[in-house]
Amino acid sequence: MSNMYAYVRRHAMEKKKSVQESLKLSQIFFPKQLNKVYPIKLQRSSSTSSISSISSSLSQNSDDSSLTDSLNLVDDNFQFALNLILPRGRRRRREPAATGPVHQQQSPQTAEPGELKRCNWITKNCDNAYIEFHDECWGVPAYDDKKLFELLTLSGLLIDYNWTEILKRKETLRQVFAGFDPNTVAKMEEKEIMEIASNKEVLLPDCRVRCIIDNAKCIMKIVREYGSFSCYIWGYVNHKPLINRYRYPRDVPLRTPKADTISKDLIKRGFQFLGPVIVYSFMQAAGLTIDHLVDCDRHNECVRLAERPWRHL
Repeated sequence: MSNMYAYVRRHAMEKKKSVQESLKLSQIFFPKQLNKVYPIKLQRSSSTSSISSISSSLSQNSDDSSLTDSLNLVDDNFQFALNLILPRGRRRRREPAATGPVHQQQSPQTAEPGELKRCNWITKNCDNAYIEFHDECWGVPAYDDKKLFELLTLSGLLIDYNWTEILKRKETLRQVFAGFDPNTVAKMEEKEIMEIASNKEVLLPDCRVRCIIDNAKCIMKIVREYGSFSCYIWGYVNHKPLINRYRYPRDVPLRTPKADTISKDLIKRGFQFLGPVIVYSFMQAAGLTIDHLVDCDRHNECVRLAERPWRHL
């Protein structure tokens, strides 16, 4: 009888402890912390997390080196919390933690006849601005200083926005930042800063506007040293794009040792909001690295461009 009493008492204490743990985990992970890891409007099962969208959850002051571990830890704890809350019949088995970033394998998409085969994070629900960016810009080698400054600036905005939100305002940003001419932007003064910051279509606080202007000044210093920003940045890849042959979104890295090196030097030179993840997003957009999936029609097209002899424009 005493054994039965002890068993019931222990079971009640364990149940109470489980409830406390579930409440504690709910406070930790719902929804505040999850929003930091999984960007707003991004489903946890979406493979887009492996490319540019995760960059929007990072800031310059964050340490990107722990991102992979953090994703795995949150994913495990997320499922553990659900198992505590859901009825027993609806619980899912916890799977072993993945060794890489949190991605789910997607089956290759089948394009309809006459339709362009794209990377499978481009879906029918994607905005036209994002699809156009994928089809015409992403992965195409860019050598012009204005274009490189534009892509560097747009990539830097991933800290606050996703690619779709940024690309919808691209034309407006071009207008207020003088076509992303670094020489002109570097000379902008307080009056112009406040005009841009007060523009409701731009949606940038004055501190971010100043950051873009300061980065333009840093580019002009590099131009005086190397002759052009293009010559400087392309020198990191021996003036030839890095060609990757990834099959699945989970294979595409968030950052690379090369991006780490470039980020460190840019920050050392005074650039702001350009951590390794942001820099790698810039490298992808500017065609310094070609990360289109191998079954995407754009992969071979970008590879052909990459294999041309490098010539500074």
